[in-house]
Amino acid sequence: MTPETEIETSRFSTVQYDSMGDRVYKQVAGALIEGKLKPGDRLRIRELAAEIGTSVTPVRDAILRLVQDGALVMRSARDIRVAQVDLAQYLEIRDIRLELEGMAAARAAVSATDADIARLEALITVNEQALAAGDVAAAIRLNQRFHFEYCRLANMPVLLDILERLWLKMGPLIAQCYVQGGRDMIDGHYALLGAMRQRDGQAARIAVQTDILQGGQSILALKKQAS
Repeated sequence: MTPETEIETSRFSTVQYDSMGDRVYKQVAGALIEGKLKPGDRLRIRELAAEIGTSVTPVRDAILRLVQDGALVMRSARDIRVAQVDLAQYLEIRDIRLELEGMAAARAAVSATDADIARLEALITVNEQALAAGDVAAAIRLNQRFHFEYCRLANMPVLLDILERLWLKMGPLIAQCYVQGGRDMIDGHYALLGAMRQRDGQAARIAVQTDILQGGQSILALKKQAS
């Protein structure tokens, strides 16, 4: 075997390992973003490994990455929990979302096709059905999908990457307060849909910012009570 072949084999093995770690990271991150986990929920590495169907090593690596992201807190090797967000952190995240998601909505309103707008409308419809059926978990997941859909339509991948990191903390927090938020968690989506149909970027920006503020009232009340 030549030295060149040895180098290629070593690189191939590393890529395979990293790919498994990335897949586990994306699964756990996705659960956070979609609100499948709530602040304070405990994660156990061996249980996650068994559920995902992999060894503990890539799960441990993914957990450590999420700790670095600030989405998880590792009190000890056996006590890993979804991070709590205090009032100051929430207000900072909210202000960033107001700017970035507002920008994304404005861009999306100008560039969206009729098919794009139809997808947004379909998400609202299914979200309403989930609410009517009392399926809170589905409603929370659909809320997240709606927000990410118009952000994707903006065609701003760097912005979307930033928002995904913010939603690692927002997903669990929204899940914690979604029921208390009531209609405020979805009514603002209709205003955005109307602005998108009119191709009105400024109206879309305002609609999203209003939605974030109104939908966040239950979160704000909870954080003020805890502070």
